[in-house]
Amino acid sequence: MDVAEGLRDLPGLALLESARPGRNARWSYLTADPVAVLEAPADGPDPFATARRVLARLSASRIRLADAPPFSGGLVGYLSYDLGRRLERLPSIATADQELPLLRLALHDWVVAWDRRTGHAWLAGRAFDERVGRLDERLDDVVARLRAVIEGDGLDPRVPRWPARSTVDPPRDLELRSGLDRAAFEAGVEAVRDEIARGEIYQANLTRRLEAPFRGDPWLLYRRLRTGDPSLFAAYLDLGASPVTGAGRAIVSASPEPFLSLTSGGRVAADPIKGTRPRGHDRAADRALAQELLASAKDRAENVMIVDVLRNDLGRVCLPGSVRVPRLCRLERTAAVQHLVSTVTGTLSPDLDAFGLLAASFPGGSITGAPKIRAMQLLEAHEPVRRGPYTGAAGWIGADGAMQTSILIRTFVADGARLTLHVGGGITWRSDPAAEWDETVAKARGPLSAIGAREVGAGPGVAS
Repeated sequence: MDVAEGLRDLPGLALLESARPGRNARWSYLTADPVAVLEAPADGPDPFATARRVLARLSASRIRLADAPPFSGGLVGYLSYDLGRRLERLPSIATADQELPLLRLALHDWVVAWDRRTGHAWLAGRAFDERVGRLDERLDDVVARLRAVIEGDGLDPRVPRWPARSTVDPPRDLELRSGLDRAAFEAGVEAVRDEIARGEIYQANLTRRLEAPFRGDPWLLYRRLRTGDPSLFAAYLDLGASPVTGAGRAIVSASPEPFLSLTSGGRVAADPIKGTRPRGHDRAADRALAQELLASAKDRAENVMIVDVLRNDLGRVCLPGSVRVPRLCRLERTAAVQHLVSTVTGTLSPDLDAFGLLAASFPGGSITGAPKIRAMQLLEAHEPVRRGPYTGAAGWIGADGAMQTSILIRTFVADGARLTLHVGGGITWRSDPAAEWDETVAKARGPLSAIGAREVGAGPGVAS
């Protein structure tokens, strides 16, 4: 975090870090001051056409040093859930009330990478438009900033510790209120169950949004979140100042769930999460809740349905016969909850790239439903506001073709006027509406308590 402080005056700060141990938690990345920023999908049938052209302007040569970071420059940013409207035909019912782009992908020609396995840090870069001299100048500036942080208690006077726009720590008594009350959410669960009974779908992921007025510095919220709710895919993405209020905008995420990863050699992996229980108050209670989850027919069925969705998505773009499920319904834990997680893998067809993989698979099946498109169509009528970045994806796409993304859950969005947090859960025929509401309350509790906030008006056990 001290290193990130040394770059805070630069625009477009992006921090993707693994804040707790885990099998996907080796690398963390920091970058800023992008050479280009895309804030709209391309016109025409391929929304990623412009992103593909911009990425090609970075040198794509591979780093062949042992233990080099998988990402050494490329696109960093997010894809909104609502980008799915460009990929599939969906109704337009929910209100779009956040003035944020459908995607924001920034092209970065340098990155600082930390290797949790070895303890080493790397500074890597790729020339933009073959301008090697310009890259050298930019790397020299980054080195000077890093040296100021590492060698002294303070920073170089040219590098302020806090941007001028924020010197006040956000309040620790933020109160977020749900846009759907308990009765309305439970009615939504019953409506999804009715649609399942009619044979429309097998499962759908119903969500609700919590919000509070907020025009503070979202970076300071991230500092709390990363320590209070450590996650495999913590992310801070600076989105610049709101053109309306002038306040800072950012995505502040503590997601436990990867979306898609792709190696430069074409190996694809996805790790969907479905099935959740809270953590217990002691070891015995925690173990009992875990056993309840592992034995739950409803949760296992929900997980397996989403695995089938992902197998279908990957099967559209992977080599025939290469799609596998090496792990099914294993238990993983965060500070607040425990989940069932599966793994689906495949080998990408050699005539496709990361953007083709995204087009075939976005948004993720674990946060939509089964069948995916029909579930998305029905959810549009049950969720009063558009999801925005929530349940979209964040991550990086390297100039060498590799990619790592997470699904934006456990994620705050500061839009310049409000702070929002969505929570949701997978609804099946076996779902109990009251239990589904309680699950969303449990899911919100971890990130909210981490930043010193709470949900109000949620019913028993939650401040009101």
